[in-house]
Amino acid sequence: MADLIGEEKIRALARNLLAEDRVDVVIGFERGTLPLRASPVFIRDAGDADRLIWDCFCENNLARYLISLNSQRVALVAKGCDTRSVVALLQERQIHRDRVTIIGVPCPRMVNRRRVMEEAGGEIRYARLQGADLYLEGREFRKTLKKDDFLYPSCTACTHRNPVIYDFLVGEPVEEESVGEDPWIAFEKLPDHERWARFSREIAPCIRCYGCRQACPMCYCTECFVDSTSPRWIDKGLDLSDIQVWQIVRTLHLAGRCVGCGACERACPVGVNLFYMHGKLNQELNSLFAFETGIDAGAPPPLATFSPDDPEQFIR
Repeated sequence: MADLIGEEKIRALARNLLAEDRVDVVIGFERGTLPLRASPVFIRDAGDADRLIWDCFCENNLARYLISLNSQRVALVAKGCDTRSVVALLQERQIHRDRVTIIGVPCPRMVNRRRVMEEAGGEIRYARLQGADLYLEGREFRKTLKKDDFLYPSCTACTHRNPVIYDFLVGEPVEEESVGEDPWIAFEKLPDHERWARFSREIAPCIRCYGCRQACPMCYCTECFVDSTSPRWIDKGLDLSDIQVWQIVRTLHLAGRCVGCGACERACPVGVNLFYMHGKLNQELNSLFAFETGIDAGAPPPLATFSPDDPEQFIR
């Protein structure tokens, strides 16, 4: 019932913002065509606001669309990690705050649909939420699963479920304690050679479709280094060394910029998950500079600024 109430409030806000010509478009979620799925939707007519939904399948980070709509007045339905991406984009001066209206929604933690499908053991033809449970139906089965047993790792480790910035807040704030260990902690305990071995195993299936890049709000370069032909930094093939370079450079590029939303792992068609690498780099930034990405719009990202008093000579 709580989600239904939230949906009605989101729809009412969207309807009013469009009817009063305060925004050009509302970006939110609509019901997907497959069970366990919600799809991003762009609502431009107040009469279409009833298409908007909100539940634990609204997994995309919708801040991804803000830069491409920078010339328009946008209302964004945003959970905690989405709003952190908004803050990070503001810090990097990629969007204008006065053109973005944020409809903040506390996050219920998102369900890992791939794990649910594996557990179902067959094609899921119908699914619905029943309180804290997921009810599934297929041709030859009916199952009920506990939702919290099938969450994304990024969501179990999350400590910022509430929007950090908003113009409207739908629903009551939720507790922000993590319910699982951050994957980087186990990775950090491994000897160096085992870390490299795990990394190499993890990325071996990568087909370089760049789905991770396309889903990430912070990957907005007009020309990614992998697409550059002059100079050509790496080859286009699937040689393991080229994949390693691609993934390492991308991970370093996101140091202090990744908000840990997990959009990259969810977009990957072959299940490559480097969330632990991004988490480890963010932990290092937090330890060295007391900086957490997307929390304080007034705090400059440490890798995007410098101090004239820095004791290191290279800075001069």
